[in-house]
Amino acid sequence: MVDLTAADVWKAIGATNFMVLGMVSARGEARTAGVMHVVDDGRLWFTTNEREWKARHLAVNPGVSVTVPIPRRVPFVPWIKVPAATVTFAGRAEIVPASALPAPVHDALVHGLELSDGERGALIGVGVLPTSDFVTYGVGVSTLGMRDTEFARGRVDATVGSPVGVG
Repeated sequence: MVDLTAADVWKAIGATNFMVLGMVSARGEARTAGVMHVVDDGRLWFTTNEREWKARHLAVNPGVSVTVPIPRRVPFVPWIKVPAATVTFAGRAEIVPASALPAPVHDALVHGLELSDGERGALIGVGVLPTSDFVTYGVGVSTLGMRDTEFARGRVDATVGSPVGVG
């Protein structure tokens, strides 16, 4: 198992801008959505509109699962397909009005977006706070090191070493 710190994992999460959010609908059905995120103060933040299905599901059940794929490539031979490294964790989603987003998050996610209430409703922010361990695969190891599945795995407490700035 690879030796990682929470700071290592937060750095990897902050270096990418896409995550897959798993949630449960009001009818108890599993749903996922891909969203673009930024990291700030130990949370992953994204925006959506208040009438979107993501917002409705999260309002009913804020418990979520997050998977962050981290693209990997072989230098100088980009045609070789390499699986993404991943970080997965359970978390809790908090919905806030776009105007209440932390300033750096607002600047990163809302810059240039229309904030008026359209047919999809007002723009809102969602902050996901990890509540479990980060479970990783391929983080902190070389691309070739990912072939050793036992070595490429990692687990670290997500609630320790949270970053402060937007990443």
